[in-house]
Amino acid sequence: MLERLFGVFRSLSPANGLSLTAAATLATLERSGPCRLTWLAAREGVTQPAMTQLIARLEDAGLVERAADAADGRAVQIRITADGRTVLAGRRAVRAERLAGLLDRLSTDERNVLAAALPALDTLAASSTPSR
Repeated sequence: MLERLFGVFRSLSPANGLSLTAAATLATLERSGPCRLTWLAAREGVTQPAMTQLIARLEDAGLVERAADAADGRAVQIRITADGRTVLAGRRAVRAERLAGLLDRLSTDERNVLAAALPALDTLAASSTPSR
């Protein structure tokens, strides 16, 4: 059932040239603030070289920027830009509209059950975040 549910959520995202990993990385940067590339790679479950390539593409698109780490001048932190936030907001708006259409197909009781489960799902999602 989880695989089917993940498939539904993947289908809600607009096809705007941004991969799911890229969108997830932007969302992580938005939530977590600036962080090192190695932490991002671990958080998103990809190799450091793959994250390096992704960040380069996102940087070329103006969605992220690199900045010196204030605590360690030798290190670099990645941060989301205003354009990156705008792209994420647009994706979320499209996804919310599409999800609303799916939720309209459910009964009131089914929607209430889903709403009641949201705090537990949020706790579950937050518990899987590695420390920076």
